[in-house]
Amino acid sequence: MDVFRKCFDYELARIVRDAGIYPYFREIESAQDPVVTIGGRELVMLGSNNYLGLTNHPEVKAAARAALERYGTGCAGSRLLNGTLDIHVRLEERLAAFMRREAALTFSTGFQVNLGVLSCLLGRHDAAILDALDHACILDGARLGFGKILKFKHNDMASLEQKLAAVPDGWGKLIVVDGVFSMEGDLANLPAIVRAKRAAGARLMVDDAHGLGVLGAAGRGTAEHFGLEADVDLVMGTFSKSLAAIGGFVAGDAVVIDYIKHNARAQIFSAAPPPASVAAAAQALEIVEREPERRKLLWEHTAYMKRELRALGFDTGDSETPVIPIVVGQDLTAFKMVARLHEEGVFVNCVISPAVPEGRAMIRTSYMATHTRAHLDRALDAIARVGRELGVR
Repeated sequence: MDVFRKCFDYELARIVRDAGIYPYFREIESAQDPVVTIGGRELVMLGSNNYLGLTNHPEVKAAARAALERYGTGCAGSRLLNGTLDIHVRLEERLAAFMRREAALTFSTGFQVNLGVLSCLLGRHDAAILDALDHACILDGARLGFGKILKFKHNDMASLEQKLAAVPDGWGKLIVVDGVFSMEGDLANLPAIVRAKRAAGARLMVDDAHGLGVLGAAGRGTAEHFGLEADVDLVMGTFSKSLAAIGGFVAGDAVVIDYIKHNARAQIFSAAPPPASVAAAAQALEIVEREPERRKLLWEHTAYMKRELRALGFDTGDSETPVIPIVVGQDLTAFKMVARLHEEGVFVNCVISPAVPEGRAMIRTSYMATHTRAHLDRALDAIARVGRELGVR
């Protein structure tokens, strides 16, 4: 058997390309603004995670340029050896203070945070208890560890309690959930999860990639939103959403972060985050703290779009965040709708099985503080028109 056999047999991408409805790897020729340019055409961007609209902010770009001039393009090594810059340390101190934690540790990507943290914490007599819809990097990180993986049904607390009860006596227990589930935009039932955690003597880690900067009065994410920050042991965040850069971090008690710092292979054996990204994230964090009105605008846009989409008859699932899905059913319908919306000047994302259950394919839309009502109304007109055409509503 040729190890490449699976490559030759893979047909989905070819079939969709041949049909002219391939929705991935589109080449964007401009910044991640509310309107982007593709092939010389302008499209309203409803597919970005640039929630606070900071990726093209003048201050963020200026900070990145200044770091580039001072430190160069890269660190030429890992944080453990030669790659730690003073700005890495300053950013970690600022992140820890912002998150109200003792310490924080940065990684080169958000994906690597979960790979590194979970693989080094989960030993042979530990269990990771995961929500069935947790992000792929959580599952991959748990698989890299030596612990047992138990999955509970999405936001089903009876299932969570059952899985916790199945962990052998004397084993360590780590519950890991997304704060915001990135496809449907619903929230982890953190109050119930915390109750289950306490009853089982477990620890809790929340991946707040899509909650950071968005949820909570100060933008600290899902735990702040629910008033449960003291009950979450580790918080993971990324720079690639609200913080306008690339990279990620984990925050928690100093002794735990120090252990991760010296044992997470994804951090120890990866090049340090590049200076420009570190500086951009630091400046974005300052703006998050300084301009809460961005969060207010984002939530106003979210409420408007959710109300209008539902009024048009679309199924928006259980979204509680600026990620709002439009459930369309079959994968082929999702491919067609994305292609038609692209033609109509709206950029949205296509989500099909196995990322969602079969028969629940969806169009994923997401919003920015920097959208205007005109952008949103233009998108709504196109969504309504294409929805009628494809019989989605």
